[in-house]
Amino acid sequence: MRKKYNYLGPTFLAMALALGIFLGGKLNFNDSPEKLFTTNSKKDKLNRLIDYIDYEYVDDINTDSIVDITVNNILEKLDPHSVYIPKQEMSKVSENMKGDFVGIGINFYKYKDTISVIRTIIDGPSYLKGIKAGDRILMANNDTLFGKNLTSETIVKKLKGEKGSSVTLEVYRKQENRTFSVDVKRGIVPLKSVDAYYMLTKDMGYIKVNRFAESTFDEFKTALKKLQQRGATKLTLDLRDNPGGYLGIAEQMADEFLKDGKLILFTKNKKGKINNIYATDEGDFEDKPIYVLINERSASASEIIAGALQDNDIGTIVGRRSFGKGLVQREMELGDGSAVRLTVSRYYTPTGRSIQKDYKKGNRDYYQKFTDRYHSGELVSLDSIKVVDSLKFTTPKGKVVYGGGGIIPDVFVPIGSNEEEAFESIDNVGFISYFIFEHLDEDRQRYAHYSKNEFIENFRVDDILFESFIAYAVKNNIKMRFYDYEDTVKLYLKASLAEQLYNPNVYAQIKSEVDPMLKKVIDIENGQIKQTEEKTIEESN
Repeated sequence: MRKKYNYLGPTFLAMALALGIFLGGKLNFNDSPEKLFTTNSKKDKLNRLIDYIDYEYVDDINTDSIVDITVNNILEKLDPHSVYIPKQEMSKVSENMKGDFVGIGINFYKYKDTISVIRTIIDGPSYLKGIKAGDRILMANNDTLFGKNLTSETIVKKLKGEKGSSVTLEVYRKQENRTFSVDVKRGIVPLKSVDAYYMLTKDMGYIKVNRFAESTFDEFKTALKKLQQRGATKLTLDLRDNPGGYLGIAEQMADEFLKDGKLILFTKNKKGKINNIYATDEGDFEDKPIYVLINERSASASEIIAGALQDNDIGTIVGRRSFGKGLVQREMELGDGSAVRLTVSRYYTPTGRSIQKDYKKGNRDYYQKFTDRYHSGELVSLDSIKVVDSLKFTTPKGKVVYGGGGIIPDVFVPIGSNEEEAFESIDNVGFISYFIFEHLDEDRQRYAHYSKNEFIENFRVDDILFESFIAYAVKNNIKMRFYDYEDTVKLYLKASLAEQLYNPNVYAQIKSEVDPMLKKVIDIENGQIKQTEEKTIEESN
């Protein structure tokens, strides 16, 4: 049976809410369902109304949709992070948080109207059967997989199946101009939460974590051990854009850096019950320099890591103020395949800070506060961060930290220019990657003689590829000052090439050359900046 974790998930998982929310007896409450229905007038009223509409109303009505609207309105009155997961979404959400699924192990584009393999998962089902980057998958068990009206969702469903089941694929290999059939046995395919790990310097490792799923800690430990074998005695943990995940996984990761008995966090529920979480003696990276990178999209479990280290005077937090989510959810089944993630407690950092943003004025105001950061100048200047003096706390070594609205870093790094952020955005949405796929599809053999290390050290994007990308961007109505940022654009193109030719680690390693936060970490290491900058934060009451 799969282990249950408390969940600190992102709000965007909320889709709708279903009738099950009213079935209080299925939410692990103490009262039986019968007692709830017979004695609670509020629940009884809602259930009777639905029954009347179902059986007596003059027209046929989809009462499920009515209930969805009603209960969504109820949840909006609670907090922004209590969410409903409908039955049809549960499988996808569970896979994402479990960290794997059963499939054939490929990354693909729907290029024009055909599945085109970007790369296969190393040692995965397709990899072991010889499927290569650039291959087109035309059919699966005689089901056609090409056509403009075929959605990616439909394609994925056809390729997934029971573990150990076989699927016969019809494959076209462009570089050899031939079509062939291959039987692939479906297997466990990991959904990686560790995006990349590599040596940032000769003695500092780098690990990028994108969420806190069931598999995250094991992935993290594997990456950390490999880096230590390569000589890492220092670490940069990148939690930028990480929206969170399981509380227990964050606790395990924080334990790696904190000595036995150190407080990681504590939680408090509506009854005032406090649960303290302490570090154990099992950490493998205690008493070693650690840098944690955060930004305005680092939330919940990411903030637990940053807060636990900051409040225990361990390491250095680098970046921009985090999102500000200090609520804990528990997933509760509703009996019909759906579930609700209901906020059951608040968490506090070791000094007693709650970093939860205020949500009393509703969800719209709550998320508007996030948008306001862009307009207030907070992302550009540390001085623009407004804090409340009453939420001032002090760490054991005397460092001042603040509660409310996120973790303020020890070393601030401003957001890039509009143009720099635009380049990053078009890379994140896959635009550059798609261009590189088309480029490789013309002739993959031109890069065949490069080893991974030779590519990193010696390959340079030439002007022909650079100009081709500009023409491609203009054709797709993207007009930017490419020539003013030629070196950056060429580096992004090289990184995307490396990702498709080798793996995400090489992509991340190449992009690190223009990453301002990583440059800041190296500056700190080289003694060019104090590890805790002087803060002149405006206080407001």
